[in-house]
Amino acid sequence: MSTARSDAATDSATPDEGRERPPGRRRPALPDGLRPYLLPLLLYGVTKLVGLTVFAWLLEWAGDYQKKNPRFGGGAHWWDVLATWDGWWYLQVAEKGYDPRPLQPLAPGGLFTVQQNSVAFFPLYPGLIRGVSEITGLGLYGSAILVSVVASFVAAAGIYAVVAALAGVRAGTIAAGLWAVVPGAGVEWAVYSESVFVAIAAWCCYCVMRKRWVAAGLLAFLAGLNRPTSAALIGAVGLAAIVTLARRESRREQGIAGPVYAMVAAPLGLLTYVAWVGLSMGDLTAYFTLQREGWAHYFDFGKYTLDVLGNTAVGHNAYLFAFSVPDLLGVQIVLALPFLIALMLRKRPPLVLVAYALASIVTVLGTQQMFGNTGRYLLPVFPLLLAPAAALSRLKWPSLAVFFATASLASGWYAHYVIFELGIP
Repeated sequence: MSTARSDAATDSATPDEGRERPPGRRRPALPDGLRPYLLPLLLYGVTKLVGLTVFAWLLEWAGDYQKKNPRFGGGAHWWDVLATWDGWWYLQVAEKGYDPRPLQPLAPGGLFTVQQNSVAFFPLYPGLIRGVSEITGLGLYGSAILVSVVASFVAAAGIYAVVAALAGVRAGTIAAGLWAVVPGAGVEWAVYSESVFVAIAAWCCYCVMRKRWVAAGLLAFLAGLNRPTSAALIGAVGLAAIVTLARRESRREQGIAGPVYAMVAAPLGLLTYVAWVGLSMGDLTAYFTLQREGWAHYFDFGKYTLDVLGNTAVGHNAYLFAFSVPDLLGVQIVLALPFLIALMLRKRPPLVLVAYALASIVTVLGTQQMFGNTGRYLLPVFPLLLAPAAALSRLKWPSLAVFFATASLASGWYAHYVIFELGIP
């Protein structure tokens, strides 16, 4: 009877079953470890592409970019806008390297008191641009966009991994899509370092959650070579490591070497670059002086933020770096923060996420900088997406499709056009 069944099974099988396929006919299979990321990355990519398309249409329809300086929001083509403002500086560093001469005083009476210098822009992102250009043969602009786009998908995957571990796969997928449409998302596919930083930060936090301390320390080290705001991530990793060492059970389970290594390695990238700038420019505080007097960016304990909020509340613009439309959006974001923070805390996320998010928010709101860029400055604070993603995960996919279609279309304006053309990103 078993023989008959075997024969029947053989007869009903397709001709190719049981035969070894020639090497040329094998279908490429996605590795099992990558399959969970397919849907969130697809959602992120499609949503982001729609927003970028709307941005391009708005640029061409208005045509204002063609009248602007190619360094300051202009260019011959719409895509040139993506490499203006900070993008111009990053491309300069990628092409020429740094010129850390001593601070050059400017004539008194102006807003800035020292000449701007490229050392204000950290080396990891322009280094990647130069490396990709050398390897691929692409120009610096094409390499910069390639690095940003690839890093943005790595970041979306990291956000998915973190949120999925805390709130489920569906919420993780939605969180990846939300990151494509949040205010400030326009710089994710531009010559800006945010995508690289968020990719590092998301996976660093994930490694801490999984107690992979060596990887977390190395990622925090890299973050320190990418942006000064990495201090929030470095502090969060250090705090998580200290708490781990302070608890007997976790110390016994995870050992001492890993957390200690993470604590020591995490700040080295940031400290090394800031020290190099100081030594090269003949003043150990040169980096901070340059930020304060060359860009008017410095920590003022929230005085500037309160000034902007007070002015906009009564319809005035008697404050530094006033841009009406971006600033109004920035006010709405600030007003939403307490609610988003409360919802995040209600989910009881791991300490590293809480510390990283709160430290980042305090840094942004406590610093004098372009208030209209609040959305962009908060772009790395992905833990705030946890609660909205979990709430949206209760909706069915048709409703989610309507939400993301609407949000992606609108993001072409509020997340792209507003910051690049109506303000200074």
